Parts: sequence; structure tokens; C-alpha cells
Amino acid sequence: MPCRSTAFWLCQSSTTSTARHSETISTAYLAVPETQRHYALGDMDRKDWPLQVLVAGPGGTLEEWSDEAVSQEEYEEAVAYFEEHARLTAEPRSRVPSDGPVTPHAAAVHLSHSYPRRRLDEPGKVALRSDYPAPVYPAPVDIHGVTYASVAQAYWALSVDDSAAHAAIAAADTSYAARELAAAGPRREGWERARSAVMTMLLRAKYAQHPDLAEVLLATEDATLLYDDADSSFWGDNAGRGRNWTGRLLELVRSELHAQRTGIVWGTGSSAR
Repeated sequence: MPCRSTAFWLCQSSTTSTARHSETISTAYLAVPETQRHYALGDMDRKDWPLQVLVAGPGGTLEEWSDEAVSQEEYEEAVAYFEEHARLTAEPRSRVPSDGPVTPHAAAVHLSHSYPRRRLDEPGKVALRSDYPAPVYPAPVDIHGVTYASVAQAYWALSVDDSAAHAAIAAADTSYAARELAAAGPRREGWERARSAVMTMLLRAKYAQHPDLAEVLLATEDATLLYDDADSSFWGDNAGRGRNWTGRLLELVRSELHAQRTGIVWGTGSSAR
């Protein structure tokens, strides 16, 4: 039985007699490779928090917060989490979903950091990263008449409000240098609330302006895209410790590309035909 289903089954079976099965649950949870424990429940929001709480028990401590004991309230919340899942699983389906499967059929794609030193004629999934400008694999993006060497470079240039800083970042040799230049000054006002929309715009531009890269993205089918970003737990998945927003937005753009292939054409506002 795969590690995810093993851990979930044990926790489901323990909700009525948690104390009796706590040792068994703990053994099963610890048997899951440490790098995969965040994915044991398949819940990208809570990750393995309910499992950790159930294993630790009231008064126990969690792996990532060893200085704080689990409260009775947190323990009861974790038990309720599994009871609710068991209830939903036991309920007969009122209808069969008509728009396709709930979970992806393709294996997850991990877009990890790599450090190629020369141009890649066939970059494969490396081309889906946002931080590789020429000469690795040229994928410049044109935004309102300004050309940036990569999505990452455009992102950092747009994060500043000062025109001189913007020009310096846009002219930087690498995305790393662009990030360092941006970090040296303040972000434009409201940036943290606008950054997701900016990244969405930049990713759309990249794959609209580079059809060959759009094909690479489409080739991932419906796979979950796990994007590593050592500098940001907001943008990166980082072994389950981050929010993976770059991966999520890549999946959104991929879905939009598929929509275009099916003949769905978006008009003005929110209308489609």
C-alpha cells in the first residue's frame, strides 16, 4: 500500500480509539520518507499537520515547532479532520463528476534548480523555469515594448518604482543579479498584493511569445508542477515547505493553453465564446 494511503488509512481507523492505535500510527508515519511526509495526506494546504498532531498527542511536540506543545484543542481539531474525511468517504456519491477526474493522472513534475552552463538545444522541462535567460535557453519576454531576458528579470524590474533601478535590473546579466539589485531597494507600494497578478501576466506572455515552450508546458498534461525557489517559500514548493505559487500559476497558464486548443476564445471582460 503506498505511503499516502497507508498513513491515511491508519489515521481514519484510529479516530474512535486514538490512544490504542497511537503507536501504530506513529510507526506508519515515521516509515514514510521524511521528504515525502508533507505529501502523505495529499493536502497542499495543511500538508501533514493533522498527522503530526495525532502522532504527538496532547502535550506532545511537533517536528517543526518543538518549543510548543500540542494543545487539547489542536488535537481535537486533527481528530475532527480525519473523522470528516471518513464521513465524506463513506457517503455514497450523489452524482458522478461530469467534468473529469478530481486528481491528475500524470505524475508530478519537479522543476528543481539546476545550473546549466551552456545553451540547451532541447531543454525539456528546464525551459519551464523562469530564471534561465540566454545563453542557456533564450526566452525573452516583451512587456509593453520593453524586452526582458527572462520572466524572473521582468518580475524584479517591475517590482521597483524607481526608473533608474528598473533600467539597471532590466540590463542585469543574470536573473540572480537582477534579484540582488531589486533587493537593494524598496518594492513598489502594494507589491505583495499585486505580485501574483504580475507573475501571471509574465507567464502568459512567455508562453504566448514562445510557442515551442508552450508545447513543453502542454506536454506535462495534467501533472502537478512543483517549482523550487530557494529564495522564496511563496513562489517555491521547496520540498513541501513552500506555497508553490509559481507551480500553481504554471498550471493555470497550461489550462488556458488547453482551453485555446479546445476552441474556447476569451473576449472582453469575463465573457467567452
